[in-house]
Amino acid sequence: MESNEKKPRYGMVIDLDRCNGCGNCTLACAVENNVPPAHENANERTGITWMRVQKVDNNRPYPENRSVYFPLTCQQCDHHTPCESVCPQKAVEYDTETGIVAQIPVRCLGCRYCMTACPYHARYFNWWDPEWPKGMETALNPDVSTRMRGVVEKCNFCHGRLQAARAKAAVEGRRAIADAEYIPACAESCPTKAIYFGNLADAGSEVSRLAKEKNSFRLLEQLGTEPKVYFRSEQSWVHEQMNAKLKTAEKEKIHG
Repeated sequence: MESNEKKPRYGMVIDLDRCNGCGNCTLACAVENNVPPAHENANERTGITWMRVQKVDNNRPYPENRSVYFPLTCQQCDHHTPCESVCPQKAVEYDTETGIVAQIPVRCLGCRYCMTACPYHARYFNWWDPEWPKGMETALNPDVSTRMRGVVEKCNFCHGRLQAARAKAAVEGRRAIADAEYIPACAESCPTKAIYFGNLADAGSEVSRLAKEKNSFRLLEQLGTEPKVYFRSEQSWVHEQMNAKLKTAEKEKIHG
């Protein structure tokens, strides 16, 4: 994996040309991280979905119409992380050992400053305490704590899996973990292998190689947040449409 001298920076590359919109990543994320079923009164703004899949098209009539499915999650900003900079409780932490932006619910006071600061709308507020269908509470992931009403949550690259990989390495007397030992649930569950995950700081890793290809891009790069989630597509219209779609969603959220 990474050398002992250079700290890892975990990131993703999502191939939009491979994604078929099946939603496996969304389901796997919810199961892995104990995201409860939507409350009966939840809507698009009050529900919780750490990984959300949206359909985007080129707005052209048939037969020129083209579309892709776009999985959106926390972009794991690497520079001047907006959510971290505004949190008064230090409930958001940038882990210098991994590059992962972590959320610490027990510190959160529910002010939602982080939600306002996030340019990717990838944070969710708990309006209700989690409720599980009868019997489901016995099947929750014991490595991930559930969150209560009044706090914000988001994707953390399946931090429970990282901790498990570290524990395994420690037992075996290793300081580093192998690439295959730490894979988030969304990447593992994708049937088309559209989600690549790994160490961006390792020039020899597949995720690092793909991130540097000309067809790869990041959302709202002009903001300078240096997100560690990359997208790639060989379709030129996709590169333009992605940022346009996000800007439109931002306006609808503010004025809708």
